[in-house]
Amino acid sequence: MKKKLIIKIGTSTLTAGTNRISFAVIESLARQIVELKKDYEIVIVSSGAIATARQFVEISGYQKRVDSKQAMAAIGQTKLMELYDGIFRTFGLNIAQILLTYRDFENPVAIENTRNTINRLWQVDYIPIVNENDTVSIEEIMLGDNDKLSALVATIIDANLLVLVSDIDGIFNQNPHLHSDAKLIAEVTDLESIMNFIEEKESTLGTGGMSSKIHAAEICMTNSVEMWIVNGQRANYIIKALHNEIPFTRFKTEKVKK
Repeated sequence: MKKKLIIKIGTSTLTAGTNRISFAVIESLARQIVELKKDYEIVIVSSGAIATARQFVEISGYQKRVDSKQAMAAIGQTKLMELYDGIFRTFGLNIAQILLTYRDFENPVAIENTRNTINRLWQVDYIPIVNENDTVSIEEIMLGDNDKLSALVATIIDANLLVLVSDIDGIFNQNPHLHSDAKLIAEVTDLESIMNFIEEKESTLGTGGMSSKIHAAEICMTNSVEMWIVNGQRANYIIKALHNEIPFTRFKTEKVKK
């Protein structure tokens, strides 16, 4: 029986440090998924709708107005899925879109429907790509860049592993962008032990910082889901992390899933 893997990829990774979505980043993800599908059922939680929209339209004031951001997300979401579909199909991968709001995780019927949909998509060999429905919910736009959403998805499907793809190797004892002698913390078993190490780095695109990743880790550890923070700027970052060939931060849980 295959294990269950959630891959969360944020805007800063998808844009590779620019203000546009990088086709190469999505292609790299697709190449890895071809290999990963041998052992894992996979869900992708993807941000990037607003960044995708910027390749087609500029709505004035969208940086400040929530309704303008929601309009940009509505335009960009279809374009983002077109990018995924076009690139993934060249690797023989099928995708399906699932849009969720945080209210869905407070409703037992919605949770069961989401779980059943994901399981059925896996049965017919489709990879679910999840994003927040930004046109009706603004939490990702305002706060978390899907870190929390990915943790909640991992919880409801009882995932073995959630990988948060970031632009940094993981949690450091100081902000490595500000301190050259910062050291990576390879394994975390107690969140309290690292809370003093969290310093945010300003981002012009993604809304998710280390604080939102720690909150995602709290959700995962409470529900016995292992979570990793992996640097998406490294080649074959997921496969190499699975083989312990690159540095990353692992949030361990006491319970090991079979």
